[in-house]
Amino acid sequence: MKYFAKFYKHSAAAIWVITLVFGVTGPMAALAAQPTVDLKTATPFAILAGTPGITNTGPTVITGNVGLSPASGSGISGLLCTQVTGSIFAVDAAGLPCFVNNGPLLVTAKNDLSTAYTDAANRIPVITVPTELGGTTKFGGVYASGATTFDITAGAGPLVLDGQGDPSTVFIFESAAVSPGLTVGPGSVVTLINGAQACNVFWRVVSADIGTTAVFKGSILALSSITVANGANIEGRLLASNGQVTLINDIIKGSVCSAATTTATTPKFPNTGIAPGGNNTLLGLGVLGGLITATVFLAVIRRKQSV
Repeated sequence: MKYFAKFYKHSAAAIWVITLVFGVTGPMAALAAQPTVDLKTATPFAILAGTPGITNTGPTVITGNVGLSPASGSGISGLLCTQVTGSIFAVDAAGLPCFVNNGPLLVTAKNDLSTAYTDAANRIPVITVPTELGGTTKFGGVYASGATTFDITAGAGPLVLDGQGDPSTVFIFESAAVSPGLTVGPGSVVTLINGAQACNVFWRVVSADIGTTAVFKGSILALSSITVANGANIEGRLLASNGQVTLINDIIKGSVCSAATTTATTPKFPNTGIAPGGNNTLLGLGVLGGLITATVFLAVIRRKQSV
């Protein structure tokens, strides 16, 4: 009996340590938060487009800079100086008197946008989710669509982005090389809770269509064009590397990160590419295994002492 107890003592201790390391250290190591996607000189732009231009209809209001390159400033149509809180940058003097001719800045901003697009596309680990995002809650992490596109449909409910009390939480949504990569339906809503900020939400897509009266959050990094229908409200950025940006009576507010007060909330694990609940399951099994092993170990020791 004493030999068994001695053997079990060492075995149990080893199993306990291994279990706790696997159950706690392993999953926790996978929970490293995603850093933000650095837009660099593209950051001040609420709208940045390529060619053929930026078109607007109606009393759209834009907070932030507007830029067009490589197309001429004449490609910005229907947008008045009074509708933009910020500067309107062009590669030449064509267009309104308020246009700022700064081709080099626009080239740099477009290059930084391309770098950010590639950065977002290469983030790992990735968790694959259904095309429809409406009616779901997402925590910080990197998401890809199982059907290559993302939809947010009003009838499905709002897409809720939960910062879990951390204002630096980053959300990255990636779609494959198809168009449109993102379709935000009429009347659909993206909601931020528990400290999540629009400045830390990124949509890396080929193109995007935002429907009538939609409420949308985040920066769209599009390879091609972005179309926004009548009456949409966007907190974020519309950044089109090669294509155009089309607006109709919309509100576009360039997102700026703030040191938001941490919100108390029930702790959850961020999505890291492991199947939903995977981190919680592994951690729970690890701790449970450690407790069971410890209980058996103590029982054997007590039995040994009584013998």
